[in-house]
Amino acid sequence: MAIALFFDFTNGFHDTANSIATSVSTRALSPRVAVASAAVLNFAGAFVSVAVAATIAKGIVDQDAITLEVVMAGLVGAIAWNLLTWLIGLPSSSSHALIGGMIGSAIAASGWGVVNWSGIKEKVLIPSLVAPFLGIAFAFVLILGITWLVARRAPTKVNRGFRRAQLVSGAFVAFTHGTNDAQKTMGIIALALVASGHLSPDFERPPTWVIAASALAMAAGTYAGGWRIIKTLGQRIAKIDPAQGFAAQTACASILWGTAHFGFPVSTTHTISGSVLGAGAVRGFHAVRWGVAGNILVAWILTIPAAALVGASMEVVTRLPGGHVIVFVLAILIAAAAFLARRFDRRRLAPPVEPSASAAAAAAAA
Repeated sequence: MAIALFFDFTNGFHDTANSIATSVSTRALSPRVAVASAAVLNFAGAFVSVAVAATIAKGIVDQDAITLEVVMAGLVGAIAWNLLTWLIGLPSSSSHALIGGMIGSAIAASGWGVVNWSGIKEKVLIPSLVAPFLGIAFAFVLILGITWLVARRAPTKVNRGFRRAQLVSGAFVAFTHGTNDAQKTMGIIALALVASGHLSPDFERPPTWVIAASALAMAAGTYAGGWRIIKTLGQRIAKIDPAQGFAAQTACASILWGTAHFGFPVSTTHTISGSVLGAGAVRGFHAVRWGVAGNILVAWILTIPAAALVGASMEVVTRLPGGHVIVFVLAILIAAAAFLARRFDRRRLAPPVEPSASAAAAAAAA
């Protein structure tokens, strides 16, 4: 459960950009205010629905084959991929990382037959493929309508109005992100409780303390922030104005709201990326940085198999003498390495400190 909540934390700061990137890049909110409000709304959203949690707990792999070792190994696979993509500033899917890690560890433990392939196709792959394209279409149509409505108004007034509107649309994204993503950790903890005999396999709702703990870990991670991914989503895919930011956020949040209640664990990252692409493309094909979009697509394709490979490797390690401790320590080392590498990179990229006027004069005199 500790590793599950740490994954939830990494999910929060990895996906902070989903909630606030467009609001920050259009200057609708300052970064700190945006992060704080997103953390609160992520926490609140986690209590709305449990349909996605049920899908993760019951619809991915056979519950009879789940052991605590499988759960722990799958989580480490997801954490490793989350931290790697966070380190390089690439918006990948925490949802797919978690699903991939669980698939890999379950296959390593019990073979290919343990995976519910039809459930993955119907509830994971198809919705996750459709959601970003829905985001592109919805955001594109919405920004076209907005452009037509405000065509004769002064740009300054339009931008001011949509910056205010983004307070609502950004809040909606943060709320639906909590509704969608926090449930995935709830489902994993529920799996662990089923495997240890503390929860019935046919449960209808995870215990309240599981919901609250998952919501709190997600909120804490969101407040920590993932600034590199915020820059990628907010500036590098397409340069967007407040009206486009409002359209992208509204499209993304509407899709997440619907999929969460149907129990589809879609990728928030892919949905908001598609929405930003749709909103940015209204200015023409050249307005979108397709190279960045292509990198996101590559990460999208690699996420499930890469996390599955790490999850499978960790499950094999659990079979060694003291394997549980080794995997737990490996999770800590992976996290420590990622945070230390990020800290070193920040120092390396920091601009040199300019000497003060008095210091410069003294150096010249010397």
